[in-house]
Amino acid sequence: MTLDSRTRPHDAIVLAGGGARRLGGADKPALTVGGRSLLDRVLAACAGATATVVVGPRRATHRPVVWVREEPSGGGPLAALDAGLRSTTEETVLVLSADLPFLREETVGAVLAAVGEVAAGTDGADGSDGAGEFEGALVNDGRDQPLLAAYRTEPLRRELALLRTEYGHLSGLPLRLLPAELRLRRVTPSDTAAALDCDTWDDVAAARARIREHATVLEEWLTTVKAELGVELDVDTTALLDLARDAAHGVARPAAPLTTFLVGYAAAQRGGSPQDVAETARKAAELAVRWAEEAEAGNG
Repeated sequence: MTLDSRTRPHDAIVLAGGGARRLGGADKPALTVGGRSLLDRVLAACAGATATVVVGPRRATHRPVVWVREEPSGGGPLAALDAGLRSTTEETVLVLSADLPFLREETVGAVLAAVGEVAAGTDGADGSDGAGEFEGALVNDGRDQPLLAAYRTEPLRRELALLRTEYGHLSGLPLRLLPAELRLRRVTPSDTAAALDCDTWDDVAAARARIREHATVLEEWLTTVKAELGVELDVDTTALLDLARDAAHGVARPAAPLTTFLVGYAAAQRGGSPQDVAETARKAAELAVRWAEEAEAGNG
């Protein structure tokens, strides 16, 4: 988890309703990419929230959340956001849609950090709408993403109340009305895939193909496994792969997965820190080298 997402207290609201008409009425948040539901992928990216409120029908999730529904059901994003805000208490709230398969904690941390910045000047410099502190920050990947954003809670409540007063309701109002009156910082994500969403079956197919691309498939797989198992640990994957190679070549191919399993088990017994993993991997790697050298000497 990024430093900023840890140090700025915040709640998170995940919008997980909607009719998914372009998906033929399918339950979009429950669709899987890389073996995990879209909703669980987004929940993993915002795990640093004090409270996480999901607006939509109840579904199975891998971590506890607060469930609420908008009134009326299917009332649109502004009605859903208003319902979610009623269950938040922190001064900053992260707002996310539930169909962002490549959202990472780094992007979450970037928008949270930008909320506390001071807007430069009075002429809209740095993407602001005036002087003073920003009232929120949203990702802009060529277009504003108000459902990939962080807002100060009170200005957000204020704007929703003003919209309700102006229109008499929030149901069915377009999302674009929300950012217009807020002083927002635009954040360009370092990860170009962070804002990719899944609105159509073509989008879902593209996301499932992207996650299996050769250059990133190992990282994606390890991230998914760690999230599935509830593991928060950064390890030297190169060292573990080298160990697996040495065990496979110097002992026997089945020794590779069994050795890495034993390394993990031993590291967990020591305390489970990255240093524990590195030390147990080092010992096993040295053993594999000695084993191979002994076999070579015998053959010589």
